[in-house]
Amino acid sequence: MTETSAILSFNLAEATKHLAARDERLKRLIEETTPFQLKIEAAQSPYETLVEAVTHQSISGKAAATIFGRVKALSSSGGIPTPQEMLKLRKPVLRKAGLSGAKILAMKDLAQKTIDGVVPTLEQAQKLSDEELVKRLVSVRGIGAWTVEMFLIFRLGRPDVLPIHDLGVKKGWSITYGKKHMPKPKELLAFGERWRPYRTIASWYMWRACQRAGHAAMRKIRPAKVRKGPRTVPRSQGKK
Repeated sequence: MTETSAILSFNLAEATKHLAARDERLKRLIEETTPFQLKIEAAQSPYETLVEAVTHQSISGKAAATIFGRVKALSSSGGIPTPQEMLKLRKPVLRKAGLSGAKILAMKDLAQKTIDGVVPTLEQAQKLSDEELVKRLVSVRGIGAWTVEMFLIFRLGRPDVLPIHDLGVKKGWSITYGKKHMPKPKELLAFGERWRPYRTIASWYMWRACQRAGHAAMRKIRPAKVRKGPRTVPRSQGKK
């Protein structure tokens, strides 16, 4: 997939200065690791981005690339089938291309919601807030917040996105702040308030923290602790 250097919509020097002033650990990470760079993937409409994202769900990159090629071959243009084409494609044809039943339903719903205007065009998406885009796109069957957040970061270059469910961001946070457990999403969301309005940049540095630490260090980080409620004693075991 083609990538281009991002024309940032914010002042990077100002952003890193802001983050360093608000967070001593992040300041150290910024100073010690690779300078922030955001590679924006070639602009596609939300519809096209999500067709590709659905294709890649839960399978290897190599297998997804093969299936995605077959799906594109079903279009009259050789590109991604238009929403109208997707709705006309019969399920057996899409199954033969390698899509699961769940992915076919997701793509059909995506196509219909694009035609209905729920899923915006790229031009419309660029004018919508992060919150509005998330609200619209997660209404599509099979599309979660993480997929939309990656679109916001790597297709639109939005500066204030915090993927609280992203494994790399959570593990990077644990490494950076010396924690043995990954944070719960709500914990990471609350912690990330100090990073506003540049949470994308902070998230990028959490990914870099993972790269620096290596697989051995990341394997030592355990899932978030689940708080157990107070133990209740069955009535039959109470005082006689």
